[in-house]
Amino acid sequence: MEGSAASASEALEQALERWCTPLQLACRLEAEAGFGDLQGRRDRFSGFIDTSLAAPPDGLEPPEQQQLAALARDFGGYGALALAGRQSLVRRLRQALHELRRRRQEVRPVGPPHLRLGPPDAAVLPPAGVPRGLDPQTPLGEVAGIGPKTATRLAALGLLVVRDLVHHYPRDYLDYAHLVRIAALEPGRTATIVATVRRCHAFGSPRNPNLAILELQVQDVTGRLRVTRFFAGRRFSSPGWLKAQQRLYPVGATVAVSGLVKDSPYGPCFADPLLEVLEAPGAPVRSERIGRFVPVYALTEGLSGETLARAIAAVLPAASRWPDPLPEPLRLELGLPRRGEALLGLHRPADREELQRCRRRLVFDEFLLLQLALGQRRERLRRSPAPPLLLPSDGEDLVSRFLDLLPFPLTGAQNRVLAEIRADMERPQPMARLVQGDVGSGKTVVALAALLGAIAAGCQGALMAPTEVLAAQHFHKLAGWLPQLDVSIELLTGSTPARRRRQVLQDLANGQVKLLVGTHALLEDPVQFDRLGLVVVDEQHRFGVRQRNRLLAKGLQPHLLTMTATPIPRTLALSIHGDLDLSQIDELPPGRTPIRTRLLRGSERAGAWELVRQEVTKGQRAYVVLPLVEESEKLDLRSAVEVHRHLDEEVFPELTVGLLHGRMTGEEKQRAISAFQEGRSQVLVSTTVVEVGVDVPEASVMVIEHAERFGLAQLHQLRGRVGRGAAASHCLLLHEGDNAMARQRLELLARSGDGFEIAEMDLRLRGPGQVLGTRQSGLPDLALASLSDDGAVLEEARLAARRILAEDPELARHPHLREALEAQRRRSVEAAQLN
Repeated sequence: MEGSAASASEALEQALERWCTPLQLACRLEAEAGFGDLQGRRDRFSGFIDTSLAAPPDGLEPPEQQQLAALARDFGGYGALALAGRQSLVRRLRQALHELRRRRQEVRPVGPPHLRLGPPDAAVLPPAGVPRGLDPQTPLGEVAGIGPKTATRLAALGLLVVRDLVHHYPRDYLDYAHLVRIAALEPGRTATIVATVRRCHAFGSPRNPNLAILELQVQDVTGRLRVTRFFAGRRFSSPGWLKAQQRLYPVGATVAVSGLVKDSPYGPCFADPLLEVLEAPGAPVRSERIGRFVPVYALTEGLSGETLARAIAAVLPAASRWPDPLPEPLRLELGLPRRGEALLGLHRPADREELQRCRRRLVFDEFLLLQLALGQRRERLRRSPAPPLLLPSDGEDLVSRFLDLLPFPLTGAQNRVLAEIRADMERPQPMARLVQGDVGSGKTVVALAALLGAIAAGCQGALMAPTEVLAAQHFHKLAGWLPQLDVSIELLTGSTPARRRRQVLQDLANGQVKLLVGTHALLEDPVQFDRLGLVVVDEQHRFGVRQRNRLLAKGLQPHLLTMTATPIPRTLALSIHGDLDLSQIDELPPGRTPIRTRLLRGSERAGAWELVRQEVTKGQRAYVVLPLVEESEKLDLRSAVEVHRHLDEEVFPELTVGLLHGRMTGEEKQRAISAFQEGRSQVLVSTTVVEVGVDVPEASVMVIEHAERFGLAQLHQLRGRVGRGAAASHCLLLHEGDNAMARQRLELLARSGDGFEIAEMDLRLRGPGQVLGTRQSGLPDLALASLSDDGAVLEEARLAARRILAEDPELARHPHLREALEAQRRRSVEAAQLN
């Protein structure tokens, strides 16, 4: 029906056009002849009009038909009218015909302008005669077109060799390829228009003698626009230069204008636009920026964007000829462009589609090298022998006795993960397993059961924690169980006195100490085990791969079990822990009460203190957590020291308020924690040192000051310090400021108790470097890839790496891929040495 209506409307429009055109022509000729009722070949003007008006096209509206009939009657007396009457009647007819045609014509939107782009600068295309002497390790100072001065400035950005420069990817793009008409300009967007110059004026600023102003009035079919450019410098103010500018933009010339559109009191305008006069309305634009996708690079002092672009253009031709490390069948199967083409397309994309296609190839390469490195590391670990740790078959082993001591049974998830660990430990290959579990899921019990299994098999165990607080917490908890099992345990941290340290090291080396708990102190060279069978690393994300490996090197080839309470999204786990098997404790022990989380403004702090007072009256305890130890001059944050004084002296004078922060000695920290655990202090003011490890079932309130300064995963960890007993628990997030994004993050935390959902959002909002800690995470250098946005490409790369390594574990048949992987390893080692 709609199609037939459209065709009928189009037919009426065409019929009306054929009917109106002769009438309008007759009116024009009558006016030119002086309104004398012009005689035609067959009839006079008035007779022709009268006859035509009596037979209008079919399909006109009744009011239109009535108007034409009235005009026909009037034209019957045209010959008797005076000159003024004839002029008025012809004018009425012409106006009626114009209105008829205007109402019938469809209002067709004006499309964007057309702009032909000339070929890119020849410098960025690899001409046939380009010398092949530039390899990835060629110093930039030796590259023709760069020179020592520019090379020195590039070195300030860490760009030393050709490979560095090629992989200095744009941080953003200006979309000058967005072609629009003047009427469609939107403030805040980059755009390009093609218009005609209507006026040009170049003049010196009346207020500043060193400032010249070029002002153009341009017009297209949708409207007019004033385009202004400013030129700072005395030479631009000379009359000769100003006249030359006016000659560049003659009236009637076609000009292309690109830039960021901003709002002004007179409507949209361009901020510092790029201008080019076209040789003809359809001629191609010669500029390397106007109408194109323009890359924006990170710069440094003394290095302009133009200089950097020229330097990149000097090396791109050679880079496009480097061997492609990706096997051709795999590249074609995945529909990826060649690497040289991808590098060109990323630095000089023709449009957004080409940019996305080329970026996908380079992201795939980053992920593939990462997965190959993890796969090879995992395979090397599997090939190295490890002592199988077999438990006695009579059922009276240490593990069974330990589980009988527990006042609660293990959950189904704990039993499942423990079975996976024991199966790994019984194999003659070393275990490498990561146990993930939300706060309070019972990872420590599972780890201790695994350690006791190693001890029962005749080996020693080591438990490494990231902080002295957590190491001491583990030691005191285990020291309550292990003496009942006749298992010796010791604690070794940086605060251990020298005499005590010597005794522990001696007992450890001769095998008297069966389980050693400690911090990074376990990595030190004097620490030697008699027969280390299992290493457990708590809070895995706080240790780098090299730190793990240093501890592993202390045993023949010990089994490795790592734990984290920071839920890690799958994409991140594949990137960081691709060399580890993953187990997940996805079930909380029974009796854990849900934690009620609320957002409070800083002005509502008094309500938070009242809740603390009420809970302490019931016999509970409370944490108050802050991000700083002492007041910062730059940030308006309440310090732990100041808040402790305020709460102790003014808010809770009737209570004992403890203080815990990272600058205290190990002994001071332990005294503060012990007082809180034993109830001698009811409120503990602390920095994030309580994030992990401090386990006080009586704690039911967590007040977090300046919650907007913490990451979501960190807030979730802190919240897990309460809710460990039977009492209802509360987490109060005090926040300052009006940042909508910060409030949105905190609302997610208040709404969700799912650590994995929270971690996924934290990764998306803050990035992996901040979620994990940039230096200690072991995270590879991903220049382009986004772990939160490129999960599908990561999965493709993981499957591809698995296939390649299954056929060619040492990459002997993939020399270019092996070379790229070795180069990445060298850079990683060099970066580690620098740091």
